[in-house]
Amino acid sequence: MIMRRASSVLPCGILALCLLAAGCAQVGAPREETPDAVAADQDYNQGNFDAAARDFLALADAHPRDGAFYRLRAAEAYLQNGEIDAVARTLPDIRRHGLQGDEPIRYDLLAAEVALSRHDATGALKELRFSDADLSTPLRLRALELRARAQAAQGDALDSARTRADLDRLLGGNDRAQNEAQIVATLKTMNPDALRNEATALLPGDALRPWIDQALHAGGSALPVVVLHPNQPVGTLIPQGSQPPQREGYAPGHRIALLLPETGALMAVAQPVRDGFFAAYFADDAPQRAPVTVYDTGSTPADAVAAYRRAVADGADRIVGPLARDAVSAVFAQGSLPVPVLALNQPDGAQTPPPGSAAFGLNPDAEAAQAAERMLQQGISHAVVITATEDWAERAALAFRAQFESRNGQILGEARVENGEVNYSAMIRQTLASVPTSSSAPSLPGAAPVAPVPGAAAPAPVDTGVFISMRPQQARLLLPQLKLAGYTNIPVLATSHIYAGNYNPGLDRDLDGVQFCDAPWLFDAALGLPNHDAIVRALDSARGAGGRLFAMGMDAYRLLPYMDWLAQHPDSYLPGATGQLAEDRLGRIQRLLTWARFDNGVAHPLAGSLQTSAAPQ
Repeated sequence: MIMRRASSVLPCGILALCLLAAGCAQVGAPREETPDAVAADQDYNQGNFDAAARDFLALADAHPRDGAFYRLRAAEAYLQNGEIDAVARTLPDIRRHGLQGDEPIRYDLLAAEVALSRHDATGALKELRFSDADLSTPLRLRALELRARAQAAQGDALDSARTRADLDRLLGGNDRAQNEAQIVATLKTMNPDALRNEATALLPGDALRPWIDQALHAGGSALPVVVLHPNQPVGTLIPQGSQPPQREGYAPGHRIALLLPETGALMAVAQPVRDGFFAAYFADDAPQRAPVTVYDTGSTPADAVAAYRRAVADGADRIVGPLARDAVSAVFAQGSLPVPVLALNQPDGAQTPPPGSAAFGLNPDAEAAQAAERMLQQGISHAVVITATEDWAERAALAFRAQFESRNGQILGEARVENGEVNYSAMIRQTLASVPTSSSAPSLPGAAPVAPVPGAAAPAPVDTGVFISMRPQQARLLLPQLKLAGYTNIPVLATSHIYAGNYNPGLDRDLDGVQFCDAPWLFDAALGLPNHDAIVRALDSARGAGGRLFAMGMDAYRLLPYMDWLAQHPDSYLPGATGQLAEDRLGRIQRLLTWARFDNGVAHPLAGSLQTSAAPQ
């Protein structure tokens, strides 16, 4: 909440400042600035609200023509002082039709405060029936916050959350954090099934959908995602008569800023991103490349905001970064940005990028949703989920379940594997108890029958697969133990985390048969980009798992001239190093990944495997 409410009504934070600003505003015919009026204003502005209220009431008696205005000021002073009963006593003495400019709205806001203090949410909403679109920012903040409180008190959690989402765009700092926490808390009062049903009814691109998803995540579930189907590559050459042809949608920048940390915990992550960005820069065949300046985003969100402002002051018209989630949130929280950014991560919470900006990241949620879609496309309608315990793996598990079940798939079991754990036999017996072993399921050609697991439950349908999201070390332990337990032919699909990015057939032979989605550049399956193997030989930062970050850096550079086009053409995509790249209606860059499989310990891309990514709308 932005305003504290206990036995008294005491505004705090930004809304207290809004009351001060509203109290000082005088729209309409000017009042006479007598010494007493000046003294009352000084008391109010210095926080002496009790004295200010008395002063304003005395002025109302002394100047009957302006009595309504001065009593309004007295009521606002009482509210600032937490004396809601005094506000209620003062309002009936105010002739509303005698107020000017924004004063009638300020009267209605006070009346709504009084109604809420008396648990009359309906009465408060009646006082707030005016449009807030044309109000000054301080008054609009108050109106939205009061309306959200009244809607919540009336039991309209969804409307209250939507109002707070509108309010969120106007806030910053701790007030914004409190408001965002309140959005999630309000939505969590609804039944999860009801929340999912409400989300289904929302239009694509509705800004409330990410908040519903965050509320569900807090309760251990998630929304299924809406699948994008872009089919038009950007950059088609358009003839220009005697002039050289132009690339459709291409809008080059003149000065590029790259915001990355040069020290701290994320320095190692930033290095391959930076190297990939400049690899794409030097591979660009444009006749004139825009100069690039790198700005250090430091170690705090405030440092990142400062770096953004330096870049703007230096004349940048294309800004990439920052990298940390909290830094992205801080930059986005500035509101309408003078220069749009291509952020290199998703923001914390359910923030959406400001107009013109976009968020681009390597998200496990999208990978898991694609795995669910691929299973269903292969006729697999039952699944077991086994993941690591890290946050990214938990997010993948939630996303897979939500996507799979939304398409009428059924989850038969779910488990987590801890770091350092080596014996998975008990977990396998418990999680796959209802799944038939290879001896009771149709065998692949040449497969030897295996005895069923003793004590297993009655066989489940044979159209069953296993979804995993874990590091290679864990997967190399899990897969052999699955086979020892009799599950030699069960399909296993995974996120990209299973692939270390190295040629290591000796270790990866234990992963044979596993399908996983990943960045096409790792397999040189992306056309028009620097050769992966040649880059790996030259740069340490592109090796192993760093290759995905390197690919992300390349894509960040190549996205810049097409950002506006992708935002305006949802059917368009950029063939990228991390996948086919499209922008959803909430300003997020979605990756359309390729599928690969381990055979004889080597990961190979599957022909025609590029799948349309699942993209939250």
